[in-house]
Amino acid sequence: MRDVLTRLGPVCSLFGAMGAAVALLVALLMVISVLMRAFIDQPISGDVEITQMGIALGISLCLPYTQFQKANIIVDFFTQRASPNTIGTLDSFGQLLLALVYALLAWRTSVGAIAVHEAGETTMIISLPMWLAYASLAPGLALAAIIAILQGLTNLVSGNTPERQQ
Repeated sequence: MRDVLTRLGPVCSLFGAMGAAVALLVALLMVISVLMRAFIDQPISGDVEITQMGIALGISLCLPYTQFQKANIIVDFFTQRASPNTIGTLDSFGQLLLALVYALLAWRTSVGAIAVHEAGETTMIISLPMWLAYASLAPGLALAAIIAILQGLTNLVSGNTPERQQ
């Protein structure tokens, strides 16, 4: 399992870089739209729709990288006095639970994309197909689910305590 995780590292980095690039493009779009609104009283048409879709895509693409780096926020209020083995076991089960949530979200966004595609739904201002927004979320969520399940199982099987960031 550890080998698979190691091989998925570059894929997670690529997804993270693509997510960051999308976020930067959305930010650039917003700056240009605000400047156009201020100076020529004509913003970019559909800028809010593009921003909503772009940021959702950017976030979903960054999730696998965040999961791979084990950079999720951990609240350890109740486990401060627990042994490292207990903390490791709880963290592993937390990763598996998070994998389940990611997988459910990937599945439901995929099902939602199909339903919205069949309905022919589009955005109001620039008529972007809504199914694209739904479908674009699934790959990042699915990869994050795979990473989380591999991490959780690897830690449970090996008995390793996941590193905690202070």
